[in-house]
Amino acid sequence: MIREEDVYKIGIINKPHGVHGELSFTFDDDIFDRVDADYIICMMDGILVPFFLESYRFRSDSTALIKLEGIDTEQQARRMTNVDVYFPKEHANSLEDNELTWNYFVGFLIKDVKMGEIGKVIDVDDSTINTLFIIEHDGNELLIPAQEDLIVDLNRETKTITMDLPNGLLTIDN
Repeated sequence: MIREEDVYKIGIINKPHGVHGELSFTFDDDIFDRVDADYIICMMDGILVPFFLESYRFRSDSTALIKLEGIDTEQQARRMTNVDVYFPKEHANSLEDNELTWNYFVGFLIKDVKMGEIGKVIDVDDSTINTLFIIEHDGNELLIPAQEDLIVDLNRETKTITMDLPNGLLTIDN
């Protein structure tokens, strides 16, 4: 069984393309093209299900047309509309740190060199030019800049990111 902590979200299937089961796929991370992996994982009715890639071709830097094994008709493809797509973290582990996307770090523990443990990354907000880690901290959500120059240490084995955060960032009252 595939566990949520073993994968990270890379995009969403939009809609069928044509009548032979091809799908339009919008992605945040093109890791499926950068590593040697034959499959992607889709969230189907609350269960993570692997699908082997028969083929894919890029339409833009954030959209691809994909053909999944076992999805051969427009009707089968329609069932995949608006399905979230994930990728196994084990395949991403072969990449260098600078080749990973921020979404890879969901589930990592954030520590500050001065304040210690802050909390776990529960999501990433990349809707603006300043990407933010969304951290669960004392029952609340805390936003921390996801910037390489703030990261002191990254340990993939313990899933820990040690950061040197600016003074006052964690003490600002709402």
